[in-house]
Amino acid sequence: MRTIMFFISSSGKKPVEEFLDSLSAKEAQKVLWVLNLVKELPAISSEYLKKLRNTKDIWEVRVKHGNNAFRLLGFFDVGALIVLTNGFAKKSQKTPQSEITLAEQRKEEYFRRKYHG
Repeated sequence: MRTIMFFISSSGKKPVEEFLDSLSAKEAQKVLWVLNLVKELPAISSEYLKKLRNTKDIWEVRVKHGNNAFRLLGFFDVGALIVLTNGFAKKSQKTPQSEITLAEQRKEEYFRRKYHG
């Protein structure tokens, strides 16, 4: 079983929670359903969780709801802890580099604060 936590910025912002709050009730329900799969299932299909190539070990949680696609980016910490850093509605085939860069920056901030206060 995995543990999922949402990144909290040094100013106390919770970007993933803010993203989830921006979704309709049905969209948010689908995202939470996929997050529960990621937490509970021992093996996860790449339909729902996939490591992004050419990144600093960034993973994406993949959610489809009707014609909409949503992504939550994050990384693994010790063991089975997944830290989700940002979420967005996917509009094109390719994950936007700006979202990947944001996830990588938040990963660096997370570990800097974890190990250096």
